[in-house]
Amino acid sequence: MYYISSSLERIEHVMRDLYVAEDLGVSLDNEGSREYAKVSYPIRYGNYARIMDTDYIYQFNLSGEIKFIQGHTSAWPGNEWLKRTAANDWVYYSTEGYSSVHSLTGEYYLPCFSYSKNSISAINPFETATVKKALNSLENLFVKIGRLCEDSAPREIRPFFRLVSRNDKEKLRSRSDELHEITGAPLTVLPPDTRHVDYDVIPIIIADGCLYNCGFCIVKTKQDFLVRSRDNITRQIEHLKNFYGQDLVNYNSIFLGQHDALQAGADIIEFASVTAYEMFQFKNSIMKGANLFFFGSIDSLLSSSEILYESLNKSPFFTYINIGLESADQESLDILKKPVTADLVKDAFRRIADINRRFERIEATANFVIGSMLPENHRSSIIDLAGNSSNRYSPKGTVYLSPLDNGEAVREIRKNIYRIKNHSRFPVYLYLMQRL
Repeated sequence: MYYISSSLERIEHVMRDLYVAEDLGVSLDNEGSREYAKVSYPIRYGNYARIMDTDYIYQFNLSGEIKFIQGHTSAWPGNEWLKRTAANDWVYYSTEGYSSVHSLTGEYYLPCFSYSKNSISAINPFETATVKKALNSLENLFVKIGRLCEDSAPREIRPFFRLVSRNDKEKLRSRSDELHEITGAPLTVLPPDTRHVDYDVIPIIIADGCLYNCGFCIVKTKQDFLVRSRDNITRQIEHLKNFYGQDLVNYNSIFLGQHDALQAGADIIEFASVTAYEMFQFKNSIMKGANLFFFGSIDSLLSSSEILYESLNKSPFFTYINIGLESADQESLDILKKPVTADLVKDAFRRIADINRRFERIEATANFVIGSMLPENHRSSIIDLAGNSSNRYSPKGTVYLSPLDNGEAVREIRKNIYRIKNHSRFPVYLYLMQRL
């Protein structure tokens, strides 16, 4: 991290191919990492442009939309940053001193959401003066760029300034509506495994609703389950290609929504994933590889065909399937109003382990909830499944734990996660629900 003066004398240390316009340093055609990585320092992916002023570094995607803000003065909290999603939400990436974040989440940064219902951070960064100032700085930046883009800025960066000035705060706000109009519904939650690609997924809804509509759930739509038509899926992909535009080359991952894409069946899953791979031209992506994410239910998992997994295993994607189990204790399932039996939950957990053993390019993962409202047998049932169902450690089959309590119960939430982690034969991590 470099700290620079208002004269931008040291800006060359952090930006290449520099252009200067008043107190703004501009760097185009920056190349970030082409592979997603677990690292304890700020890392950027794909190709992008940057603008630096005396207080902040602003990163823009290839469509000229703001994506990251990071301070570079002594007032900024170290290597933390703000990220804007395709749906125009801001997420704050906190290190929490690196002391326990990686053990808790599998990542070196804790994503903090202004809308989160299950935050385990005692402090909301969006209420701090530092973060408010950073977000408010965008307005002045857009005004300045709008003034400079016609004749004051160096000729080489004027097209970029014009592109950025068109993507002001109002335009970015409307982009969220546009995305949800394309998909036909807001994306209320992403699978926890999307953390592996920093949540940068293109959403395609192949089925609405859910088989169960569990009583405890706050993120599902409460609709009856209904598979979308191939025409609907194709239209989504066509419009999404235009929506992501020039920045599409920075993506290599899709999320098939919404809450139980596995129930849509092998034909629709294969149709949607193959069509998206071809139309998005993922083989030409700046990012290496390709990733497919979707949710499944207990019933859809237990009834799914071998043909599906054989097909997915041969596809160009590495596939992550996340299954909502919630609890292996019948009393807890009744409290949660989840209409399945504990025996079915155990069968599903065994099926997950079986898929992970037999298919190299598929990882099935499991969701459980934790909360003070549930009896002691709930936690012990998870420990029994995660700790006693295998006689050796497996790097696949992550067990995710989603808190039902809010940030006021931070200490107890963390204790419960570590208690389960200490007994588990599988990776165990916190699931914080990011929407799109």
